[in-house]
Amino acid sequence: MTDGHLFNNISLGGRVGNNPGQFRLYSGGLAWKKLGGGKTIEVDKADIISVTWMKIPRSYQLSVGTKEGIRYVFKGFREQDVSNLTNFIQKNTGTTPEEKQLSVSGHNWGAVDINGNMLSFNVGSKEAFEVSLSDVSQTQLQGKTDVVLEFHVDDTTGANEKDSLMDLSFHVPTSNTQFLGDEERPSAHVSSFDKHDTTQHACIFCAHSEMLSLQIFWQKILAIADVGSSEEAVVSLEGIAILTPRGRYTVELHMSFLRLQGQANDFKIQYSSILRLFVLPKSNNPHTFVVITLDPPIRKGQTLYPHIVIQFVTENVVEKELSLSEEVLAEKYKDRLQSSYNGLEHEVFSKILRGLSGAKVTRPSTFRSCQDGYAVKSSLKAEDGLLYPLEKGFFFLPKPPTLILHEEIEYVEFERHGAGGASMSSHYFDLLVKLKNDQEHLFRNIQRNEYHNLFNFVSGKNLKILNLGEDGQDRTGAVAAALQSTDDDPVDPHLERIKNQAGDEESDEEDEDFVADKDDSGSPSDDSEEGSDASISDGEKEKSSKKEASSSKPPVKRKPKNVDVEGSEKRKPKKKQKKDPNAPKRAIAPFMYFSKAERANLKNINPELSTTDIAKKLGEKWQKMSAEEKQPYVEQSQVDKKRYAEESAAYRGAGAAPVDVDSADGSSD
Repeated sequence: MTDGHLFNNISLGGRVGNNPGQFRLYSGGLAWKKLGGGKTIEVDKADIISVTWMKIPRSYQLSVGTKEGIRYVFKGFREQDVSNLTNFIQKNTGTTPEEKQLSVSGHNWGAVDINGNMLSFNVGSKEAFEVSLSDVSQTQLQGKTDVVLEFHVDDTTGANEKDSLMDLSFHVPTSNTQFLGDEERPSAHVSSFDKHDTTQHACIFCAHSEMLSLQIFWQKILAIADVGSSEEAVVSLEGIAILTPRGRYTVELHMSFLRLQGQANDFKIQYSSILRLFVLPKSNNPHTFVVITLDPPIRKGQTLYPHIVIQFVTENVVEKELSLSEEVLAEKYKDRLQSSYNGLEHEVFSKILRGLSGAKVTRPSTFRSCQDGYAVKSSLKAEDGLLYPLEKGFFFLPKPPTLILHEEIEYVEFERHGAGGASMSSHYFDLLVKLKNDQEHLFRNIQRNEYHNLFNFVSGKNLKILNLGEDGQDRTGAVAAALQSTDDDPVDPHLERIKNQAGDEESDEEDEDFVADKDDSGSPSDDSEEGSDASISDGEKEKSSKKEASSSKPPVKRKPKNVDVEGSEKRKPKKKQKKDPNAPKRAIAPFMYFSKAERANLKNINPELSTTDIAKKLGEKWQKMSAEEKQPYVEQSQVDKKRYAEESAAYRGAGAAPVDVDSADGSSD
């Protein structure tokens, strides 16, 4: 670069693990951006007060201290980068980088140095480790010689690292003449620290008579650490519906972290992990989404959740008093928080969380749908949801929550909807979003009347539209084809497909109520009488004759099937065979297993839906699922088919006819 240096694959260090990203050093300061989007750090050169180099295993580490007491650690530099960056930093910031050495001797006694909010433990002139005191939740004296530090539990830490620092203990002896009389420099040694399940022990020494240096050491930590706020919540909301991760939680807002407490899960999230808040009302629906975007994400099992999607009842009103003193409000949260709030629940929650975390809030953009909503209905993968066009990106909610920034988009393409026939596809179109990293997101089933509003919004954001040429005209014709029809009656392509399949497919299940006679050749019908028209060779005459016949002839009443050809006697209906209660239960189709698994979730998301509407949506989801997504349910059905075959063989005896396993579930995939 002409202005500065650019490095790829530089990691940001800290308790949350090493996150790779892109590091840029320029004349105005430095910037780091996480790969794949997410957290961004920018430091102006006027805020830089210290720069330190350190040789670590396999690379070099750059530590940058700021006026606010924050220290950023960047890892992954090569040896030849050190001299080049040192000269550049000294020339542009006026700060001379220092060089520290890492202690690898394994000694656990030495001196403690507190600089800003960073505590470093040094063995001689070398640094053994350092921790941020802003991550300390509690500190206390243990006995007459130990100081114990407890760190905030952060569920976002586990997203990148298997272990995280939980507590650290320093041992300060009461008798040591190494720094006699120096009351401002406590020396100590590490007595123990706990890293989840891994516990290590060590020792350090301090110079002071009795407990003098112990008290000074503890008070310095107490003055800097974020203590006193982790026990009592500033405000709490009970019974809040969270869609991802799913469940009902008690949401507690503390001074330094957010806690989600449910029946089966308990998450603690540091405010430093919150990137942004989104407050997005649902179109024509009594609910409002509040989304908390995290970096790093929280983990539940093997699933990562970068977005916490909370669903509030829009018209719900609450009144909340904050558990903060007037002094704390005036000193720490001046112009950010007030002592009490009264209003809509989602507004009260977002205002308090914004004041405590400092995160910015994003609300709906100027986009309006044809129903004057903030989003358009669409589907992503096998899930139906809402696509929100925002000022700086697109957000699909509720599941899977997908945030796409405009700066990450290479182009968008309006595509003709491919489901069903041409008449049905003309009512819908798809929106393809291609990212610069070659990833694609296809938003399907957007109603045709939303095209103009969406197209004008995308064009106004200067995003590249693949359908348009350089002159701005439709180049592929795909969008124009989707708008040719003038029929405004909405047609659901998935529902039509389900109806067609239901009418075309015949059930493979045997009919126990009907037994065909050998001499039963069927009964005459209208189809047989009109069959003579098919002998006309001229196609046009055939069509015209059929039209004339249909228009001139009165409709012929069909004869019931239980009347013979002469119509003399009614055939006696066969008696219905009674089912044996001991007969084995038939196998369940894959779709039924899918319905059992998803019905409750769909009902929770849309409590206003009727049973018929839920069945319709389940059918739509099943039709849009790929073979891989259906595979777990197919496997369950295969196991049940095997069970049915075995039970049927035992029930009918060894001489019974074999059971048709493929038709036992009553459906075909």
